[in-house]
Amino acid sequence: MKYRVTHNTGYKYSAPASLSQNELFLFPRKTATQEVLESSLQIDPVPQYLHSRTDYFGNSAHVFMVHHPHCELTVSATSLVETGKPYVPEPNSTQPWEAVVQRLIDHKEYDELEAYQFTFESPLITLGHSSLVYITSSFPPGMPVLAGASDLVRRIYTEFSYDKTASNVETTVEQALASRKGVCQDFAHVAISCLRTLGLAARYVSGYLETIPPPGKPKLVGADASHAWISLFVPDHGWVDLDPTNNLFANETYVTVAWGRDYGDVAPVKGVVMGGGVHKLSVMVDVARQN
Repeated sequence: MKYRVTHNTGYKYSAPASLSQNELFLFPRKTATQEVLESSLQIDPVPQYLHSRTDYFGNSAHVFMVHHPHCELTVSATSLVETGKPYVPEPNSTQPWEAVVQRLIDHKEYDELEAYQFTFESPLITLGHSSLVYITSSFPPGMPVLAGASDLVRRIYTEFSYDKTASNVETTVEQALASRKGVCQDFAHVAISCLRTLGLAARYVSGYLETIPPPGKPKLVGADASHAWISLFVPDHGWVDLDPTNNLFANETYVTVAWGRDYGDVAPVKGVVMGGGVHKLSVMVDVARQN
């Protein structure tokens, strides 16, 4: 599949802002099944400082600063991406989860050592008793690791309600587990917390998912949104992406932007502003299939 992804973010301030400094994770990254053909970034007003870098996890990041008075700020990132369908091993053919945990603890191979860092707590993902209780039924003794993860994702999909009003960026794993409501970020955090509680390696993935309109209806420009899912380390196969929001293994309709320990590592736009009074935020995302 080939997609042109446009992500527009706008801020309107009730009073002039004297300074705005932001970090962006908006450019898709190259993966085994994804090629980035082009990417561009436009910022208005033009920043006095703009720097691009590759972060610790290999993601493409931009940092910019506008330090003269401004009442509006717009950030527009556009990328042309070609995706392929990832290989997904037969879930029941993967190793028992206990054996995977032991391999991560021993981390004799480089990929196991690299994955081991994703078995621990992170700033936004705690490993508590509630996560352990929730995951237990999906991982009985001897359960193949990918089969257990697939069941966990299915349960989150069926037992949690998608509700944009039920959470925000500060919602904890415990709160999401208690309310059984939230958005893709919450569902990913819950799934990762559960998997890490067992000692498995799971990371947070941010990106985009093509929205398919109902039959006979046109696709609305800007109807798409940033998305989040999880990636599980499966020894001898590598990382396998699963989506708790849609109960799917990630396929060629998913565009990967970045991955890290949790949302805080890969938030699309985050920063600070001095002055500005009250601000109004607008976000428009479009994932357009190309011929």
